[in-house]
Amino acid sequence: MNVRWIDNHCHLEQDSLEAAVAEASAAGVAAMIDVGTDSATSTAAIAKAAASDRVWATAGVHPHEARHGTGGIEDLLGSDRVVAVGECGLDYHYNHSPPPDQQAVFAAQIEMAHRHGMPLVIHSREAWDDTFAILDEGGVPNHTVFHCFTGGPDEARAALDRGAYLSFSGIVSFPSADDVRAAAELCPLDRLLVETDSPYLAPVPMRGKPNTPANLPLVGEALARACGVTLEAIAEHTWDNAVAFYRL
Repeated sequence: MNVRWIDNHCHLEQDSLEAAVAEASAAGVAAMIDVGTDSATSTAAIAKAAASDRVWATAGVHPHEARHGTGGIEDLLGSDRVVAVGECGLDYHYNHSPPPDQQAVFAAQIEMAHRHGMPLVIHSREAWDDTFAILDEGGVPNHTVFHCFTGGPDEARAALDRGAYLSFSGIVSFPSADDVRAAAELCPLDRLLVETDSPYLAPVPMRGKPNTPANLPLVGEALARACGVTLEAIAEHTWDNAVAFYRL
């Protein structure tokens, strides 16, 4: 089956970059977006992207790191290998950073996306109302994606009504994730993205093992089943969507 994939969201390890890219390429994953979660990881993502023509980077502050502020992030957005701001947003499950810090840093990164005309990558966990409220106040950037979408149909419609894209991870393959599959089913194919979020969230049947971008076709298979379309359709649409979204 001759299909090609873009892993819309992953976290690559520098010391295994060459092997991970080679393994992914062999599985049909021709491009990867390596996502920053603070200044250090964003800088590292840029270095990895500079080392491989199959890797692009983002620069942002994850809600877990929001207590440290956004220092240095905006300076990184000028790199020609940086294609988005984020990941940023709200995570009230762990609250590793106080919610007021998360909210302020999320709002600041929305402003950065507007100033630089760049896509925005959102992480939202158990914080849907505040996520949408802050987005509405700041204005939704033209290209906005909810990565590793964990909501159900109601949250999916709220995101789609704001013009956002939905990116689905290996969670779509989990037996307990009926709400996520229902959200995928209603998502238009032209707003759909696919990711591994590696090294986390390995899809069925790889649960319990470290995840890699090479597992993306397994996520694609689960997503195709949820959407009621062919694997080839998922690969084609998510490829075209990612190319347009990140201006690759």
